[in-house]
Amino acid sequence: MDIAKRYDKNPILRPSDLKPGIEGMEITCLLNPGVFRMNGKTWLLLRVAERPKQIEGKISFPVYNKDGHIKVMSFDKDDPQLDASDPRIIQYKGQDYLTTLSYLRLVSGDDDLHFHEDHDYSPIFGQGPLESFGIEDCRVATMKDGFFLTYTMVSPVAVGVGLIVTQDFKAYDRKGMIFPPHNKDCAIFEEKINGKYYALHRPSSPELGGNYIWLAESFDRIHWGNHKCIATTRDNSWDSVRVGAGAAPIKTNEGWLEIYHGADADHRYCLGALLLDLKDPSKVLARSVDPIMEPIAGYEKTGFFGNVVFTNGHYVEGDVITLFYGASDEVICKAELSVKEILNSLK
Repeated sequence: MDIAKRYDKNPILRPSDLKPGIEGMEITCLLNPGVFRMNGKTWLLLRVAERPKQIEGKISFPVYNKDGHIKVMSFDKDDPQLDASDPRIIQYKGQDYLTTLSYLRLVSGDDDLHFHEDHDYSPIFGQGPLESFGIEDCRVATMKDGFFLTYTMVSPVAVGVGLIVTQDFKAYDRKGMIFPPHNKDCAIFEEKINGKYYALHRPSSPELGGNYIWLAESFDRIHWGNHKCIATTRDNSWDSVRVGAGAAPIKTNEGWLEIYHGADADHRYCLGALLLDLKDPSKVLARSVDPIMEPIAGYEKTGFFGNVVFTNGHYVEGDVITLFYGASDEVICKAELSVKEILNSLK
């Protein structure tokens, strides 16, 4: 049951539409933008993944070294100690590496279709040892006292959630890791509930439990506690292997509406919805049985990593959710969803 209305000229952004931001690299993928409105425009905070141009018989990829400079590592493809079966991650001598280095980059547009860069707004790169493999998949919570950016910090030792606060996307206050490893997919509610801040997050427990959606509370948006698991994977379903939050939940008369992603054993990513109680968001009132959006278009089925629709950014006007999403881990697309139609699908 796919109820998304896709833009008929998707994709709206491809890797070839931007110039590489790292000297000597090429853009491999554009992924999963955070979305916000500012100065009368729509802004996308893109995840841009870059790597060196590949040489026949070699696999080369960038990492930050101890001095914070980008270093290119290269291995022979036929090295028996190399496992390159996954286009996203390789393993060499028991150590995992990402095939690309991701950072965040701003584009804006007046019509939600044509986006361009303003060079007054600089990219956001990883900093320090906990971001030495880059930063990924930023969600933007627009609040009265600023924009709160939650993103994935990636390094050889950990995947955790970082927080950056900004008023204007020119000066950044980096708060560090707010959810420790292994954790990602963090979306902060854009208003307080009963005097507290809330966030959805996704800790992973490979040996006991799984990749589930949790809820946490905070008084300052830095220190989080009272964690509760609110959504688990479901056997023999489209979300049987992992689930994770999308963007900030949408406040409706019937509850907080959260568009989330789910994946099955074949790594096919779809979108569904959760409805949470307005006064106690740890209470799940309803959940999609079938996806509300799934990879059915050609650009969603085939790409760097096919059969993927993944969102962590939208804005809402009345009944219309304008959704920006990554397709096949390579291109950026646009779709619209109806709040009323999603709520009706949950009944």
